[in-house]
Parts: sequence; structure tokens; C-alpha cells
Amino acid sequence: MSDSTPVTTPLTDEVIDRLTIGTHVAFTGVIYTARDAAHKRLIELMKRGEKLPVDLRGQVIYYVGPTPPRPGAVIGSAGPTTSMRIDPYTKPILELGVKGIIGKGGRGPAVRAAIKEHHAVYCIAVGGTGALLNRHIKSAEVVAFEDLGTEAIRRLEVEGFPAIVVNDCKGGDLLESGKQQYRTSDRPIPAVRGL
Repeated sequence: MSDSTPVTTPLTDEVIDRLTIGTHVAFTGVIYTARDAAHKRLIELMKRGEKLPVDLRGQVIYYVGPTPPRPGAVIGSAGPTTSMRIDPYTKPILELGVKGIIGKGGRGPAVRAAIKEHHAVYCIAVGGTGALLNRHIKSAEVVAFEDLGTEAIRRLEVEGFPAIVVNDCKGGDLLESGKQQYRTSDRPIPAVRGL
């Protein structure tokens, strides 16, 4: 993606200020994987006042459960999982200092408000492209909750990892804007055969 904005992790407020909806980004640096089970455990640790296995301040979390790697490969297919599944856990994770999230699909109103409140950004990676996305992952290491298997937290070193900003720190929402633009356009709705 030659027209992408290069972004180095961890994220700073200055970088987040520049990431507006629709911006194509290419992440380089470290991002962490976490899905439902890992989020639940992180929040349980937080509630008990225990130390987290990873310092999440300024970090990016990628909602992915990669498949096992083929021999000689760094990681298997690494496509995004549906983000709304993790909506119940997102606000507390943002409170821990996470500044970026990568997933698939839209977010609920409470999460969009929390992203704005905590000066963060949500991006989507294109679903169904896991075998292509893994080319941008240079190393992968389990750093917490190994017993969760594919849902363990992994530290990924990425280079030029592509994503698109959907929710920015100003409250913008690319998906909602697109829906609104379509609803107010003069284009006729195409007929669907067989209905």
C-alpha cells in the first residue's frame, strides 16, 4: 500500500491526532494479539490489582487467533476476528493505556465513545486475507496465557502491517459515515434478482 501512512508503535498522542477516519496505515514495530479469553483474563487481573503480563500503555492490540505456522514459517494465517465480540472488554482495556486496536467490522456506540474518551484509534484489517497479512509479521512470541493456545497473547513484530482507520480519537466513524453517505446519495438502490 504505497499511499499508506507509516506508523511506528508504540503510539503517541501526536500520532493518534493525525490518524483520521479513512486513513490507510502501515504499522511497524510491536503489536500484541488478544481475543476474548485473553481480554477476560487481563480484566480479572486488573480487578484483583495484580500485575499484568504485558505493559499495554501506548500499545496496539490485534484481535487475531493465528493458526499454527507451517514448518519454517513465523506464524500461520493471521486474519482479524470480529471486533464486536470483544466490545464488552474494550473500555477497561483502553483504561489500561491501549492506544490502538485492529480488528474486523464495526464497534458499538459505547466502544466508539470509549475510543474518543481515551484518545485511541480503531482500525480494520481486511477479513479473509490472513495468509497475506502474515507476510507483514516478522516474528511471533507467546508472552502470556500460553494455555489458551491460539488465543494466547502474542508479541508480534510487524513491518508495514496494513489497516484502515475506522474510529478516530475525534469520534469519527468511517462505517457510519459511509452508510449516511449512501442513504443521502441520489443513486438508485440496485435491484436484486429473485426477490
